[in-house]
Amino acid sequence: MNEAVRERDGTAIKDKEPAVFLHAIERRYHQGAGTLEILKGAELAVWSGQSVALIAPSGVGKSTLLHIAGLLEHPDGGEVYVDGTATSSLSDAERTRIRRTEIGFVYQFHHLLPEFSAIENVMLPQMIRGLSRRDARKRSDELLGYLGLKERLEHRPAQLSGGEQQRVAIARAVANAPRILLADEPTGNLDLTMGEEIMSILHDLNAKDGTTIVMVTHDERFARQTDRIIRLFDGRQVA
Repeated sequence: MNEAVRERDGTAIKDKEPAVFLHAIERRYHQGAGTLEILKGAELAVWSGQSVALIAPSGVGKSTLLHIAGLLEHPDGGEVYVDGTATSSLSDAERTRIRRTEIGFVYQFHHLLPEFSAIENVMLPQMIRGLSRRDARKRSDELLGYLGLKERLEHRPAQLSGGEQQRVAIARAVANAPRILLADEPTGNLDLTMGEEIMSILHDLNAKDGTTIVMVTHDERFARQTDRIIRLFDGRQVA
């Protein structure tokens, strides 16, 4: 995909390449003697700084598409471009580097490590990347404070509410300052009030920090708070 014009806050912005571009994506799973086709040539282009909601019925491949966009899965056909770079021929080490530095992930279930405190969960990805313990703790303290968890730094996940756990998960996802945040049903396990709180945080990350956000959701109310709504039909196209 070549140069295109997108719109944000009523202003036309010209980008040469999408931040993420999925082209003709195919994904199938073998079940016994049969084959289950999930994605059948899906297309998705998301431009830098956009927030996008991906909506579809259960079981049609939304999460699979998100995992492929985040280089967590290889497609059976098609290509994934990140900032214009085709990723299918990259080594595992290079794909890991992109995931570690360019992409953050938030899931419906927070997947926090239960034996570590909130601040330790946020520190870990930074230390894996090579940041010192001292610097990782400083940034984690700042992130959790920004998300309203200054008094909960040393609490383990089981001592936190569902909304607090998800805020820690968001802090962990953005700890390495990724340009792209992929969120798979980030409000799906929360009540409406907590869901609105998480959406407010995602909106701020997008509007203030310029983080590109792709969010899978079943909730039309939350989807309407993004720049674009994209619907996946029968695994064949994103429109």
